[in-house]
Amino acid sequence: MREIVLDTETTGVEANSGDRIVEIGCVELVNHCPSGRNFHVYINPERSMPDGAFRVHGLSEAFLSDKPLFAAIADGFIEFIGDARLVIHNAAFDIGFLNMELKRLSYGPIEQHRVVDTLAMARRKHPGASNSLDALCSRYGIDNTRRTKHGALLDSEILAEVYIELIGGKQTSLGLGVAMAGDGGGLGGAAIDRPQRQRPLASRLDDATIAAHETFIRTLKTPLWSGYLGLTDEA
Repeated sequence: MREIVLDTETTGVEANSGDRIVEIGCVELVNHCPSGRNFHVYINPERSMPDGAFRVHGLSEAFLSDKPLFAAIADGFIEFIGDARLVIHNAAFDIGFLNMELKRLSYGPIEQHRVVDTLAMARRKHPGASNSLDALCSRYGIDNTRRTKHGALLDSEILAEVYIELIGGKQTSLGLGVAMAGDGGGLGGAAIDRPQRQRPLASRLDDATIAAHETFIRTLKTPLWSGYLGLTDEA
């Protein structure tokens, strides 16, 4: 299963009132594991940068002035996300901006049925608690010390870890993960290959639990799991 964890930075909060996207960051997950394929672009918004937005993400009008327009990166972005499920924190915000930009170019919208909102997930799992990205990092022990300002790719990398925790954590010691592809994506430089920056997810299983599971598997007749665990038919 392929999923894309996605975040954007913008010039403000009103997609229908002239605000524009200035950064997109995406992290690919395959079977809930980072593949090493990312997509990251800065975008010239063709307008000024309000002080409030600059204080959030630190992207100045001067910095963005020589960056590509959304029209120049739209095809690469659409190719990268494909038909994957999109994992987004406060998804209505980002999807609203993306669909506004896509509409400008006469592209079809991103449909809501393919979007997973981690903010809604967190509110169901932790009602009454703060469920900002920083609060969730603190709750799950995820290192976010590099997050001094908002950044679309960094926030996507952090959100990928938060998402895995929200769905129950990874049982990495059972060998169910998919190895990092590290193929760079082949999108003419838009997709970047950074497998070394993916932080491994720690196993939640102790040795006793793993041993008990293996003992149970040995009781099954021609168990499918034995192939994953590398068990023999010997007692």
